[in-house]
Amino acid sequence: MEFEKHCWAEVNLDALLHNFELVQQRVGGPVGAVIKADAYGHGDIAVAQTLEQAGAAAFAVSCLAEAHHLRLHGINAPVLILGYTAPDFAARLAGGRITQAVFSSEYARALSQAAVAAGVEVPCHLKVDTGMGRIGFSVCGDDASFEEAIAGLEGCYALPGLRITGIFQHFAVADSVSPDDDAYTRTQHDLFLRTVKRLQADGFDTGTVHCANSAAQIRCPDWRCDMTRAGIILYGLDPSDEVHLEGLHPVMTLKSVVTQVKALAPGQSVSYGRTFCAQAPMRVATVSVGYADGYPRLLSGGKGVMTVHGQPAPVLGRVCMDQALIDVTQIPGVKMGDEVTVFGPGAADTAESIARKTGTISYEITCGIARRVPRVYLQKGAPVRIWNNLEEN
Repeated sequence: MEFEKHCWAEVNLDALLHNFELVQQRVGGPVGAVIKADAYGHGDIAVAQTLEQAGAAAFAVSCLAEAHHLRLHGINAPVLILGYTAPDFAARLAGGRITQAVFSSEYARALSQAAVAAGVEVPCHLKVDTGMGRIGFSVCGDDASFEEAIAGLEGCYALPGLRITGIFQHFAVADSVSPDDDAYTRTQHDLFLRTVKRLQADGFDTGTVHCANSAAQIRCPDWRCDMTRAGIILYGLDPSDEVHLEGLHPVMTLKSVVTQVKALAPGQSVSYGRTFCAQAPMRVATVSVGYADGYPRLLSGGKGVMTVHGQPAPVLGRVCMDQALIDVTQIPGVKMGDEVTVFGPGAADTAESIARKTGTISYEITCGIARRVPRVYLQKGAPVRIWNNLEEN
């Protein structure tokens, strides 16, 4: 399989399957795959097709466009939109067999009205807010607040055009092991179970019950309910530095090539702003990757370290939009066309180390890989599929 080696992301489907099976073993029950944001930058269709064949119970996305994209490419498993969809698109939700999160009485009524007008029935999962503070029927606070939320949740069952098929919530600090955060997470879990049991006691079918995100699956696998939602751990990355699942295999490796090697004399500078000047004779390689590809500009000035010929090569000067420069003085034989590992398993930098250096999380690093960067899918070490957004294949 040929492709132009400029800047590309290798996505190891064997590692993806390994992680999925690891999570299944961990929780001992059905696993739904979170593939919002283009499967955290890995490419939603290849990831979804691979995991559907492996037995994923469902897929979770953030919006209607992501859900529709899965259906257009033949994904048949249940698809849940975790966030907002304009009620006017009720017919499209129903037609695509797409499940919509219902998170307030106001939204439920609007979606019901649109569904009735369109003559359709929309499958819905009720979203409970146990302390995340974003969207959802808030069951936090005093007993009066809890009863108000219960009334709102139960009212959704009576609305025409809506079919309640599940209920869920989301943890705010399950990726932290501090005593305060641990107590908060357990309070969230208790509130959710209290809500579910109350609805069931009142005679309402709660359908598929799910509450555990990646961090909760690692720390409390017995919280699986009817299904867990695996996100970042599917891609081989830990939810945080504090919460680790042994045996994960990182799925993505970002690669590029050397385009030119130059000799620098003392006093010569590189890149914008002349922030780096050579103090001694050096060899500098230009690499065809930059912040427009998703390599953070914050890695300028030696923070970033790429890998060439298996050896570390620090970034020199400022990372540009489409190019970066690395120090290859101590790496013999580097030449135009040589492969560079920008980050990945076993390399000098990983998505997680880059996140720490830039003050963010690994999620943002992989999600930030631009769509102009081809995804090359590997099985048994060989390319089996290439997705290139610019060539629309």
